[in-house]
Amino acid sequence: MKITIIGPGALGTLLAMNLARAKNEVWLVDNNPERAKKLSLDGLRLEGVSGSCKTKVNVTTDTKEIGSTEAIFICVKSQDTENALKGIKDLLGENTHVVSLQNGLGNLQLINEYVDSDRVVGGTTSHGANLISNGYVRHMSKGETVIGQDSGKVLGGVREISTVLTKANFPTKITKDINSVIWSKLIIDVGMDALSAITKLKNGILVKNEYTREIMRRAVSEAVKVAKRKRIKLIYDDPIQKVEAVCKATADDLSSMLQDILKCRQTEIDFINGAIVRQAKSLNIKTPTNEMLTELVKTLEANYDNVIMQT
Repeated sequence: MKITIIGPGALGTLLAMNLARAKNEVWLVDNNPERAKKLSLDGLRLEGVSGSCKTKVNVTTDTKEIGSTEAIFICVKSQDTENALKGIKDLLGENTHVVSLQNGLGNLQLINEYVDSDRVVGGTTSHGANLISNGYVRHMSKGETVIGQDSGKVLGGVREISTVLTKANFPTKITKDINSVIWSKLIIDVGMDALSAITKLKNGILVKNEYTREIMRRAVSEAVKVAKRKRIKLIYDDPIQKVEAVCKATADDLSSMLQDILKCRQTEIDFINGAIVRQAKSLNIKTPTNEMLTELVKTLEANYDNVIMQT
């Protein structure tokens, strides 16, 4: 399959390498010309639970160079989704599917504004990856990947993408209720990401400490209230137990939000805890813990020049 991946971050690099190793034609789109040139020359490097290797893929800043492609994976941060979509026109063919495995809420709605809904595939992945440096990713943990469409239909294109991902070491399931899957992943991120970013603790420590564990439980409980009011059925029975289990299973991982804070980058807080706050206000539900976490992360973002970073 001819595949374009937009964004050379941790997930984008991991996907590019695994899909290329599975004999697909992979193109990686980078908006930084200098970095794109270096990645094209040096190749991508992988280490971790899926092995160690170095792989070369096609890297470009110009989508016209690629032409139409069968699948486009949007692998940028949620706040960059709209800008990424403005550049995909040259990649779209009659049967192109656009896939989002991004964190948070709102990405599928944005993609639907640029692409027919029957060609938009949403999903989540539990694979954990840390970007050590440009083009160099450490695969920290494996997990399930789930994809589907808003319509609930399971069409041939979705099955083909699932097969391609599975062959590329991303075992993938198809769901008829992708909204429930996205919300279920969101609630896990609500419990972990902001808290780890603020405390600068690895996932596993969050459940070992009584104070962070209590804050996590409050944040998750608020998010679950919103989900229930919206009549969203979560894919697990006990959300708090599920978040704690994910923390333990990814004990040595750094959340993506913590990675952003450590590198003084804008985070996805508005699309995770911030999204819960916005949804709750429209439903007249109070979310003091998620409001506090959102405000603290935004404080860090606004004061990178003043924050004392641990070295």
